[in-house]
Amino acid sequence: MRVTRFSLALGQPLDTARGRIEAREGALVRVRVDGEPGVGETTPLSGWTEPLDEALTALDGATAATALDGLPPAARHGLATARLDAAARGDGESLAARLADGVPADRVPVNATLGDAPPERTAARAREATAEGLDRLKVKVGSRSVAADTERLRAVRDAVPDATLRADANGAWDEARAREALDAFAPLDLAYVEQPLPAAALDGHRRLREATSVPVALDESLAEHGVDRALAADAADVLVLKPMALGGPDRAVAAARRAREAGVDAVVTTTIDAVVARTAAVHAAAALPTVPACGLATAGMLAEDLYPDPAPVVDGSVQVPVAPGLAGTAFDDDPG
Repeated sequence: MRVTRFSLALGQPLDTARGRIEAREGALVRVRVDGEPGVGETTPLSGWTEPLDEALTALDGATAATALDGLPPAARHGLATARLDAAARGDGESLAARLADGVPADRVPVNATLGDAPPERTAARAREATAEGLDRLKVKVGSRSVAADTERLRAVRDAVPDATLRADANGAWDEARAREALDAFAPLDLAYVEQPLPAAALDGHRRLREATSVPVALDESLAEHGVDRALAADAADVLVLKPMALGGPDRAVAAARRAREAGVDAVVTTTIDAVVARTAAVHAAAALPTVPACGLATAGMLAEDLYPDPAPVVDGSVQVPVAPGLAGTAFDDDPG
């Protein structure tokens, strides 16, 4: 097994609750299984996974046969993806076909994220996105008043009345403010509001679901509590699954199946990954029981990447690679 570090600058620094991110640092993981090469990616993200040094320590001395369940999530993602890539190549099938229970989707729709801007600019960006084929839109909310966010969402709805509209609060509200917001958003036909309450508040999300008509999605809460606790708490209508944070594309698909059995939908998003992990996320999304619009349009956040993208966004969706494994031999050579 070979582990090679990389660092990729972002196009613009990203400010998060845990500090500013100016680059994505990670490692490629290469293995051979029964003579077949496989590649994976370990790109930790603060607040979601272990730090990079911890991931690299976990991978130091590991082999292609190392038990996956003893690894922290980002390290496991790298090794699990590499093993899945090699196994799928050996069987002459795509990773999506290997992960799916049946025939995987050949395309995955994606959503555009509109950010947090005044109503006129948000509506203009919505029109631009739909003109590019991106008619599934996610609007960041929570940093303004409920009245201001409602005005912004109404401006988007008026500008693109047929678009699928989501909102993401990133845990910004307490329970009373979240109830006020969802009641105000109800006439706007949102697909869901993502993470209205802080990550710890599973019971609060359950109460919010019971009190309002707008569906609730959980994202940060899955890192805090895990998928099974979130499902057991009846805290979500939708789960936002990040393969890097869950420990691999296989775990993301398994979580989506458990969610489906519980009557909960699932979408797949990246953690601002490089191209290898983004491609793995595309395959995971294609293998879901149902394939909603997923948060895979994140390549543009990077100023550079490791390889040309074998699954770019075109007209609002991604064509799932059909070559064996992740993308055939696309990632076999070391990055230049």
